[in-house]
Amino acid sequence: MAKVFIFQGKTIEELKGLSIAEFAKIANSRARRSLLRGFDKKLEKKLDKALAEKGKGKEPKPIRTHLRDAIVIPKMVGLKVAVYKGSSFETVEVKPEMLGHYLGEYALTRKRLIHGKAGIGATKSSTAITARG
Repeated sequence: MAKVFIFQGKTIEELKGLSIAEFAKIANSRARRSLLRGFDKKLEKKLDKALAEKGKGKEPKPIRTHLRDAIVIPKMVGLKVAVYKGSSFETVEVKPEMLGHYLGEYALTRKRLIHGKAGIGATKSSTAITARG
């Protein structure tokens, strides 16, 4: 039997029925403060449009956004969001475990550092090579 996801005692179906203000009441304090100040209206319209497409059976395009500080709300679960990471967009599929976190947490802006071997006549600092990709 598959484990059912529960957030603060509510299933994902119950959470999807909540408004943003109602979800803010059960979120942690940082997310609550951000959500009660107001969720971005443009992003909310894009979410509604993507949900309408998904309801018709089409696979919606990822929602492109620069809003790294947007909180993941129940309406986003199951959708793909392309988050800007400084030079390109990174597509993130929103899962229920992401509720209450920031979108920017899932699109890292810095490349991983790989230590290599210094070349002939090179300085010690040239052993640090950034990962490609």
